[in-house]
Amino acid sequence: MKKLFTSESVTEGHPDKICDQIADAILDEIIAVDPNARVACEVATNTGMVVVMGEITTKCYVDIPKTVRRTIKEIGYTRAKFGFDSDTCAVITSIDEQSPDIALGVDRSMEAKKENRIEDYDVIGAGDQGMMFGFACNETPELMPMPISFANKLTKRLAEVRKDGTLPYLRPDGKAQVTIEYDEDKPVRVDTIVVSAQHHPDVDHDVIEKDIIEYVIKPVIPDDLLDDKTKYYINPTGRFTVGGPQGDSGLTGRKIIVDTYGGYARHGGGSFSGKDPTKVDRSASYAARYVAKNIVAAGIADKCEVELAYAIGLARPVSVRVDTFGTGRLSDDKIIELINNNFDLRPAAIIDKLKLRQPIYRQIAAYGHFGRTDLDLPWEKTDKADTLKEQATSFAV
Repeated sequence: MKKLFTSESVTEGHPDKICDQIADAILDEIIAVDPNARVACEVATNTGMVVVMGEITTKCYVDIPKTVRRTIKEIGYTRAKFGFDSDTCAVITSIDEQSPDIALGVDRSMEAKKENRIEDYDVIGAGDQGMMFGFACNETPELMPMPISFANKLTKRLAEVRKDGTLPYLRPDGKAQVTIEYDEDKPVRVDTIVVSAQHHPDVDHDVIEKDIIEYVIKPVIPDDLLDDKTKYYINPTGRFTVGGPQGDSGLTGRKIIVDTYGGYARHGGGSFSGKDPTKVDRSASYAARYVAKNIVAAGIADKCEVELAYAIGLARPVSVRVDTFGTGRLSDDKIIELINNNFDLRPAAIIDKLKLRQPIYRQIAAYGHFGRTDLDLPWEKTDKADTLKEQATSFAV
């Protein structure tokens, strides 16, 4: 049976992604000096203005306006003609400390309080309740769904050809969308590619279309997945000169599906950017991806989705769930047993294993948090795959 699936990505100059990057740049600045800081930073932007708000508890000082302006400049909004200017935009801040009610459960978990312990991985409680999902599949070498993998690579390529001068008329805002045709659940061809790229007003649409196909699409999409029926829609309105915060307001957390699996797998609903790793919205989502990727890398399943759920102030997840969509070589119950035997999913253990108290977050605030072959991210490692494979073999005997 044939079917189509579509995923979207946006460039670093998209207004929502500007906000995600600013929030994570502020987090990086703080965590580089104070690794135990508590950060929940939100950002909004509109024409000529950035608002930074949230709850931050830290021992260090960070020049937030300076961090905001540097991030906007690195993205490429350096002139008013681009619709936004890093040097002249207003930066408004409204920051409070983290609620002491939340800190009660995060500083010392319920388990640690009951047993009067101040050490080991039970010491930190989850920073919030909620459910988080991780996913992996064998459609691509990075074990990601093909639609979002290609969409993220296209938007990243858009930024590269703008910054290296290949297509100097491009401006920072842009989007890409990729539709993959599946046959019997296997990706077989690219059906449709949509690219919208902000540009200088004097460049003809025909030039933009030709250049983006030649310099953006062809270097990213393998020839064997393209055919004479593949449809290309480049700037389908015919014009995209007003972009960034001038074209639309931006807000942290509005591109959470771009950040993860492009809608191919479930999402718990919480955003990542601007949050320190005691927030399980972030750390447990990374852990769930780590678990799912190792299960697929071990050959235990072709697809694996892992759900973790937490209660605020408790260290251990209240539930662990697995769905292999009928592709598992073991039952889901046996896979959960493997997970419980090999992965410590308490927040403190996740933070330690995945080295999350480091300034690593700005670099993943655009082009996806998962499947990043250009970065050495701890949750993308498959260092547990051999162990899982060996243990799975003993289960199957």
